[in-house]
Amino acid sequence: MEARIISYRRGRHTMKSNQFLLEIDGVDSKETASRFIGKKVVWKSPRNKEIRGKIVSTHGNRGVLRVRFPKGLPGTALGNKVEVLD
Repeated sequence: MEARIISYRRGRHTMKSNQFLLEIDGVDSKETASRFIGKKVVWKSPRNKEIRGKIVSTHGNRGVLRVRFPKGLPGTALGNKVEVLD
């Protein structure tokens, strides 16, 4: 299943560089998004390097998910597709 990276997890004055917000097509509520908690996520770089992360929680009430990566991703990953593994 594919998802899209929306943004970093951030506040007014801070930004978590290893946590990202994901949006999955067809997921539009907190209840349906909670089924994906604990699943693995893979981002592939243009040079085919894979960075793996984990979905840790929901974000808000519209089905956005929060993903934690061990070291983070480059800023060019924003807006890119990632693969959600079962």
